[in-house]
Amino acid sequence: MAQTELDAAEQTTAQPGNVTIPGPPLGLIGRYRRLPRNVVAIGLVSLLNDASSEIIYPLLPIFLSFTLGASPAAIGTIEGLAESVSSLLKLFAGYFSDRNGKRKVFVTVGYGLAGVARPLLAFANSWTQVLAIRVSDRIGKGIRSAPRDAMIADSTRPQDRGLAFGFHRAMDHTGAVVGPLIAFAVIHLVAANAKGLTAGDYNKIFLSASVPAIAAMLVIIFFVHDKAPSQKSSQERAVLRAPLKLSLAGYDPNFKRFLVLVGLFTLSNSSDAFLLLRANQAGINGDTTLLLWAALHISKVGSSIIGGDLSDRLGRRFLIVSGWLLYAFVYLGFAFVSAPWMAWVLFLVYGVYFGLAEGAEKALVADLVRPEQRGTAFGLYNFAFGITVLPASVLMGLIWKFYGAHAAFIFSAIVGASAGVLLLFLVHPKRSLTQINTPVS
Repeated sequence: MAQTELDAAEQTTAQPGNVTIPGPPLGLIGRYRRLPRNVVAIGLVSLLNDASSEIIYPLLPIFLSFTLGASPAAIGTIEGLAESVSSLLKLFAGYFSDRNGKRKVFVTVGYGLAGVARPLLAFANSWTQVLAIRVSDRIGKGIRSAPRDAMIADSTRPQDRGLAFGFHRAMDHTGAVVGPLIAFAVIHLVAANAKGLTAGDYNKIFLSASVPAIAAMLVIIFFVHDKAPSQKSSQERAVLRAPLKLSLAGYDPNFKRFLVLVGLFTLSNSSDAFLLLRANQAGINGDTTLLLWAALHISKVGSSIIGGDLSDRLGRRFLIVSGWLLYAFVYLGFAFVSAPWMAWVLFLVYGVYFGLAEGAEKALVADLVRPEQRGTAFGLYNFAFGITVLPASVLMGLIWKFYGAHAAFIFSAIVGASAGVLLLFLVHPKRSLTQINTPVS
């Protein structure tokens, strides 16, 4: 049977007795330089798309609350429902990208739909219209995300998976630095009062988000490519011909337990809109919100660059547990934030959580499943996130409304810490090449 270099490497890592360490370990810069061009191109797409998204997102909760009069519960419903729809679609898109072996079409359609929907926020005059637009935007994310993550895994050697996903998250977060800075510049060009934006100001800012979205589509069309198809065994072909079932049969027990704990952790992981509202209560508003959001993503970029590499060297579980516990600490801090400087510190520390956990979680998914399961596995991973993201945001909004922000953030901190502790004891990924690429004392 014909076999690609990556397929052969993965079979080697699946058998602990056959593991070899290829040559002397490279430094961090050397490892990044050897990342495949497809991974770099996908990273650039994410940078541009996130720049488009983050021109809008940090201003959206303030726009909803003060311009459209939406309540915290309504904001939680908008973000929770949008992310839930997205996560459900990730399951189906991942499965179909496994089945037909063509992932690029899902990536192209997903980014294209989001790029068209997002600027329509400029014309919204009620929170229900914002809900419809946000759901459309997140439908695009649902279509593209699992196939895109599978493309990254397909293009990358097993011992570089953490690095590749860390690089992708760093590029994504770089876009989230660029986006708020673009919005900041637009505000100072079009707004009479940068601290008190009008509905007309928001319209101009939201329309500017279409420019990086168009650039992202051009990169996808010309520089992102599907992996050349490899010959499949009769067993693999039978798996791909099987009808879609919401079943975990055939998956590693550690993967199943990991999905359950992702769902539990997500119950604490409500929309970041609540963090922005909390920062606003602490005295951060107007254009300063954009600078705070950019600073958060600068923290994400730096920690993602390092975190992905560390997950290859120290192990995925260690990085994920550390990130989840740090998340709980940050939310506990937001329960008591009372001054702008406190919000700045907490947002910077919050960025480190993403760097530790995001890339490691996705690399762990790829580690725990077979290559022909990857698209579906990433879909299941996102589905586990999605089934609790709506309850998480709605619950956060309701607790905030009836018991106050203190109780809402303390609740989230307790749930997040509990998920981290359970992950430490219940998920035991096999030690493979991804964990011993570089010896660790």
